[in-house]
Amino acid sequence: MQTRTTAPPKAPPKAQGTVGGARLRDVTKTFAAPHRGMSPVTALADLSLDVAPGEIVAVVGPSGCGKTTLLELICGLSVPDAGTIEASPAALMAQRDLLLPWAGAADNAALALRVAGVDRGEARERAAALLRDFGLAGFERARPYELSGGMRQRVAFARTLLAGRPLLCLDEPFAALDAITRAEMQDWLAGTLASDPRTVVIVTHDVEEAIVLGDRVVVLSARPGRVVATLDVAAPRPRNRTDPALVALRARALQALAGGRT
Repeated sequence: MQTRTTAPPKAPPKAQGTVGGARLRDVTKTFAAPHRGMSPVTALADLSLDVAPGEIVAVVGPSGCGKTTLLELICGLSVPDAGTIEASPAALMAQRDLLLPWAGAADNAALALRVAGVDRGEARERAAALLRDFGLAGFERARPYELSGGMRQRVAFARTLLAGRPLLCLDEPFAALDAITRAEMQDWLAGTLASDPRTVVIVTHDVEEAIVLGDRVVVLSARPGRVVATLDVAAPRPRNRTDPALVALRARALQALAGGRT
């Protein structure tokens, strides 16, 4: 059985601050066989996880271990076959930016507000103000094809924030970017969350990204995903990727990943 809090307000505020959280206990999720003659696929098995209000939890694991499924469960887009989930209302930022190609950046960012019933003019104004905070002044009317990959991700993140949910779930938000842009976006997101704290669960294949962004790194095993290690990241922000403590933590995370594949 899954337990959830009440729905978010119709017209969400710009920011929620350090509220939200999630508690998962012994969660299992199995999908039907993808093809005739194949067995059902268990994505997650007996997974337990706590996300404290204001905490950034980074989840890493091998491909197919159920990381995206985990976020969908937290967001209420799917229900577990066993176990319980208690979670604040959550907004999901998918791997792809999913921007509307015919709409400008501000209208794309304002989409969550429009769905919540906010007047178009007010929604556009609030979205444009946030985009300016994100370094996109002058690009409010730009279509997605006119934006770089990093700029598109900022618009998608603005849309996620404007949903007004107390918990943010980010699914490989920078996976499609080149290495240099990805590092820049990691630093940008870390700075954004430092100035406007949120409760966040981010899944990634990149252990370094998890350590740069997370307060804790949770390592999942190969499918079916189970928690095999939890690593606290005590280093102050902004974080230096060459910090010996972070390098050592990265080695521990990689070791846990390797062990979880067997």
